[in-house]
Amino acid sequence: MVQSEGFGNMSGIEARKRQIQQFIAKKFPAARKRRIDDATPLLEAGIVDSLGVLELVTFLESSFLIKITDEELTPENFASIANMASFIDQKQTQSTSPIS
Repeated sequence: MVQSEGFGNMSGIEARKRQIQQFIAKKFPAARKRRIDDATPLLEAGIVDSLGVLELVTFLESSFLIKITDEELTPENFASIANMASFIDQKQTQSTSPIS
């Protein structure tokens, strides 16, 4: 289940986007230096690098109770906040059981 504290009546995907955006702003200095939105190309803009993707994977897996496989570590899935939120939505739709 999504940790939704502080996200009020937002839809699930909007709450996910805000959670991801807050994590990125907290963990990646480049995100604090420039304003990012849901469509900002995080990898192309140099906001998140390859090590940052690993931090994002850990955050997404623990926050949204999903398991991300090596095959899913694609630039498309991590290109932007919107892409990550959609990817999480797909993962949660595919599986109703939490990771063990």
